[in-house]
Amino acid sequence: MRQTHRPLTVVALLLGLFLAAMEMTVVSTAMPTAVGDLGGLHLYAWAFSAYMLTATVSVPIYGKLADLRGRKPVMLVGIALFLVGSMACGRARSMQALVAFRALQGLGAGAIQPMALTIVGDLFVDVRERGRMQGVFGAVWGVAGLVGPLLGGAIVQWLSWRWVFYVNVPLGLGCAVVLQAAYHEKVEAHRHRLDLAGAALLAGTVLSLLVATRSRSAGAWALPAALLLALLFVLTERRAAEPLLPFDLFAHRVIGVASATGALVGAAMIATVTFVPLYVQSVLGGSPTAAGGAIAPMVIGWPIASALSGRVLHRVGYRPLIRGGLGISFLAAVSLAVLLRPGASPWLPRLLTAFYGVGLGLANTPTVIAVQTSVPWNRRGVATASTMFFRTIGGTLSVGVLGGLLAASLSHGVATPEQVEQLLGPERALLDPALLSSIAGVLQAGMVRLFWASAGIAGAALAVGLAFPPLPVRGPGDSRTP
Repeated sequence: MRQTHRPLTVVALLLGLFLAAMEMTVVSTAMPTAVGDLGGLHLYAWAFSAYMLTATVSVPIYGKLADLRGRKPVMLVGIALFLVGSMACGRARSMQALVAFRALQGLGAGAIQPMALTIVGDLFVDVRERGRMQGVFGAVWGVAGLVGPLLGGAIVQWLSWRWVFYVNVPLGLGCAVVLQAAYHEKVEAHRHRLDLAGAALLAGTVLSLLVATRSRSAGAWALPAALLLALLFVLTERRAAEPLLPFDLFAHRVIGVASATGALVGAAMIATVTFVPLYVQSVLGGSPTAAGGAIAPMVIGWPIASALSGRVLHRVGYRPLIRGGLGISFLAAVSLAVLLRPGASPWLPRLLTAFYGVGLGLANTPTVIAVQTSVPWNRRGVATASTMFFRTIGGTLSVGVLGGLLAASLSHGVATPEQVEQLLGPERALLDPALLSSIAGVLQAGMVRLFWASAGIAGAALAVGLAFPPLPVRGPGDSRTP
């Protein structure tokens, strides 16, 4: 078998993660303008939820396939689906179509980041090596955090919001070509049976929960449906030969606490990334570039702290980094809820999201490494994917629920959704100043509630993170390399 070229493989993985990081900042920058163009403010959160729903459901499937068939083919299929979805998003002619194509894009995204992290875990066995590589990969997130909002804002202002999706194509193709040429793995043959019933029930559960946030009438039937589907999912998983989510993994306290913390962290983080740009562009009257720039420091602070965390992990251990990081993120979330008000300096959200990212970076690296070192090689893919699954599902549900709360706030205000949409487009300059102030005030009141809810979620993440067990830095899961 041909030998893996580690440096080129790392280059391919860096391109893949750069793609994921760019997606976070560029799309968040473009979405307020897309709503101003296509209409459908009530579907704003769904453009994020649909993407995350399909990514959430597919992550465990990809993790299982990676352990059975290898990491490389799963990564390549994910890139292909992501690029097809990106091209379709760029051609969307309605908000409904954009939501549908974002779902296709998310189906590919569910493979990219977990496979990249799993391959890194395979290539770099020693915990110190993994820590150093986290610093390298974190630098990519930092570069993307700088480039993404600037590039996204420039594209929206000078070309069209549609081009923020087309920019994914050269990056994805480059990642696929280099990975195909450089990475070679030895995969043991396994008979396998995918848990498609579990995937369908899980998708139905999450979708029902999202529908339940739309209105009281929808919740009357969607919430009981979600509970029923969740029960059926648990029963199916317990009987499945190869379950989508192996519940025995969560008997490990490390994985159980990491998964619960990840769900809450994902919920708070995605809520911030989704709604802070909307606040900056609609309430503060910022440009698309300013909207993206408000969250760029989060994506910069994360890798800097992640690199630091990886370097000191073997000295201080897992728990101080996880607890300290979650504490910083909680304080940043509370500060956003308290201080973000009309007339606030544009530097305020940038500073607070930077601290938010620092906290997430400190906590994320030791969490991922702890999970990977607590299981053997043949379960590393599904363990990594399962942990990321909970982070993604937390973000999916939080965006849907908080988006529903925002829509409900607008329905009880004096402004119509169409008037709010005018805040996001060129029509803003034509609005009467009194009307503009009134509409912005309605949106401000609704979004303050969202930021307080996000702060509560971040506080819950800290509380759960305090239960992370003591764990030696060197674990038993590093006995096999590709």
